[in-house]
Amino acid sequence: MDEKTETYAADIYVADIHNADYEREYQKILLDHTSLINISGRETETLNGEWHFCVDPYDTCRRARWFREVHLNDAGVEQPVDWDFDWWEREPVPGTWNVQKKELYWYENSALYMRTFRYVPKQTGERAFLCFEGAAYEASVFLNGVFIGTHDGGSTPFTVDISATVQTDQDNRLIVVVDARRNPLRVPMDNTDWFNYGGLYRDVHLIRVPNVYIKDWFVRLVPDGTFSTIRADVAISGADKADGDGKAVLAIPELGVEEEITLRQGAGCGVFTVNTGALSLWEPENPKLYDVSIRLLPDGGGTGADFAQDRVGFREIRTRGQDIFLNGKKIFLKGVSVHEDHVLLGKTTTPDVIRETIRDLKEMNGNYLRLAHYPHDRRFARIADEEGVLLWEEIPVYWAIAFGNKNTYRDAENQLAELILRDRNRASVIIWSVGNENPDTEARLRFMSSLAKKARELDETRLISAACLINQSKLKIEDRLSEFLDVIGVNEYYGWYDRDFDKLSTILSTSNPDKPVVIAEFGGGARSGWRGGVNALFSEDYQKDLYIKQGETFKKYPFIAGLSPWILYDFRCPRRFNRHQEGYNRKGLIDADRKTKKLAFFVMQAFYKER
Repeated sequence: MDEKTETYAADIYVADIHNADYEREYQKILLDHTSLINISGRETETLNGEWHFCVDPYDTCRRARWFREVHLNDAGVEQPVDWDFDWWEREPVPGTWNVQKKELYWYENSALYMRTFRYVPKQTGERAFLCFEGAAYEASVFLNGVFIGTHDGGSTPFTVDISATVQTDQDNRLIVVVDARRNPLRVPMDNTDWFNYGGLYRDVHLIRVPNVYIKDWFVRLVPDGTFSTIRADVAISGADKADGDGKAVLAIPELGVEEEITLRQGAGCGVFTVNTGALSLWEPENPKLYDVSIRLLPDGGGTGADFAQDRVGFREIRTRGQDIFLNGKKIFLKGVSVHEDHVLLGKTTTPDVIRETIRDLKEMNGNYLRLAHYPHDRRFARIADEEGVLLWEEIPVYWAIAFGNKNTYRDAENQLAELILRDRNRASVIIWSVGNENPDTEARLRFMSSLAKKARELDETRLISAACLINQSKLKIEDRLSEFLDVIGVNEYYGWYDRDFDKLSTILSTSNPDKPVVIAEFGGGARSGWRGGVNALFSEDYQKDLYIKQGETFKKYPFIAGLSPWILYDFRCPRRFNRHQEGYNRKGLIDADRKTKKLAFFVMQAFYKER
């Protein structure tokens, strides 16, 4: 009998025990980029702090619907229950459970977070939303016993409308089931070269907006070479198509800009010219930011006038031939890759940690960071805007993703959209990357070229790239995906995984791409402090010598427009367990303590100073 159509005698069937397809119920309301609100510059109320926490390895909360808190059976008789939300221990949010509790270091399954909060509306017609900046990997949200949505993707934000569910002047019980299970159909898949931390590990906000509100806005310098044309797109929500007309006002006081934007069916755009002498372009040496605001006029589709503001830099990033140009000037990307991994915090980060990372980059004379291999914390790009650092941001379409699975593609495209919608007002972000180290197959070409097209649809002002592999049979930079990219990313480990370093010169001398190339990864491992000589793998001497040879080789090829060696800091990786690694990828230029610099760090420091 087909399992899906099999029937059971009602008196011997218990749904939460026998329903193996229980997760289907929680896929009926999917939270994705279409419901995302741009919260940059908005006033928010934090729901961070101590939450009640409990592991749920059998996912019983969702199976047995604990969130309904039913204590009586169908006959009205009190029955025993298997939860005790208010008795459970407390853990901090944001946080990753793997580092918060030693016994959960390797735990990769479901866990429950619960807290209560009070809500009192501040204006008539107010709408309320929750914004989660990051929950790894899947999160199902319940409020006051009601399921309100599930989000896939551990590193991108999502918002959920709680206006119809939140209660005023009393405690609201918020439960979040966070599922950290690895899965071959997810993005990333179940096999990665980093540690997938679990938890509600980024900020949680409460957002209040008027009945009609500004859902998204995108302000940027049009890449037309004039350095004087600014375009602003505005989208509002809360108004149906019949009454979604109205006006918004864009203001940039320092530039004397105050422009009306006409809205039709909930969206509109304005294009206008500023005096090139008045506009100071954003660049690493001069990270100029302007106060920008969008004000929805009271008649803009409903009652109330919404207001959003941000600090935005204006710059142009383009390619021509084999070169990258920032504001019309040729630039070399002097960078390094970095993971969001901290020995004490796990995947959680803080502004201080971000600023320390940027200080280490600048000490190395760098101007660019590749944020690998997933979207990093929202605050990274904001701080990079202030500090004058260029960023490559990417989604975890990593290794052997299920390229032929339509749901896997939906997940990847949604994460890409959520990342772009989150950060496309950040001047520091110059590259969107759609993947890393994937085999060149027909399914992969369709998958990733579609992602590249989606990125351009959402943002025409940035470069598109992917970290590609070398064609090993031809010993040449060659990948069919290059046709859809602006910058060809190349990962190579000659002198490490392939000990024949001379192959690198062969590959570069036989390649002549018509686009700029960024060597997105290269390097080798070294145990901090171990000096075993230039022939000893995992010695600082070997790593230093390898970096010297790589640099000398790169200088010979003008199509190389940037470097981001692998990697700035050693990081946890549960696939690396020799005597030098001990559960860490040791390719960092700095030890996992984020303090002790290895010899290769100073090689790159000198190389970048010369460039």
